[in-house]
Amino acid sequence: MKNLFSALLLTLIIAGCSSMKNKTAENSFTQDQVKMIMAADSSKPMRVFKITSTSDSLLLRTKSENVKVDPSDPVLKTFVKRLYQTVTDSMSLGAGIAAPQVGILKNIIWVQRFDKENFPFELFINPKIVQYSELKQDCLEGCLSIPDRRDTTKTRSYAVLVEYDKLDNTHHVEMVEDFTAVIFQHEIDHLNGILYLDHLQKEIEDAAGNNQ
Repeated sequence: MKNLFSALLLTLIIAGCSSMKNKTAENSFTQDQVKMIMAADSSKPMRVFKITSTSDSLLLRTKSENVKVDPSDPVLKTFVKRLYQTVTDSMSLGAGIAAPQVGILKNIIWVQRFDKENFPFELFINPKIVQYSELKQDCLEGCLSIPDRRDTTKTRSYAVLVEYDKLDNTHHVEMVEDFTAVIFQHEIDHLNGILYLDHLQKEIEDAAGNNQ
């Protein structure tokens, strides 16, 4: 009985260690991602992936993964700074950006807060929308990954409840409204491999179905 208990305990310890190892591996940056991120210092913007490239488009259609929040991780710190430099670069000047748009499939976004004084950019790690308002709004949208095009979407929720982590490893839940809510929806869509063009297509299909 003692030997059986010892064997069972050893099995549980091994399983636990294996689970922790897999979780760590799942949350870390891959070697290719590290190479892309650390190819330049934190003051340099990264290349924006665009749907006009087949390989870029395939990556933009791929779902991202959560990232382990470690404030001391030099790769994470460098990446969020380079992602910020990209969205505020004179060649881009977007109102938000998601990690997949620079080729990094991790759940990280920057959003310009038009609902706050001076419209600051803020970083959100592992964001997800946990509730959408039934009230919708029309919004003119553009995208750094879709060159030379802007369209009005009609299916964006007026308000969303967003859950996210910050770089200091704190967890938050926040209600966001109006145009800033659209930016959150747009960028979190990117994390799920969705482009705003998909919403336009759904609107067309829904309109056709209603007219039949």
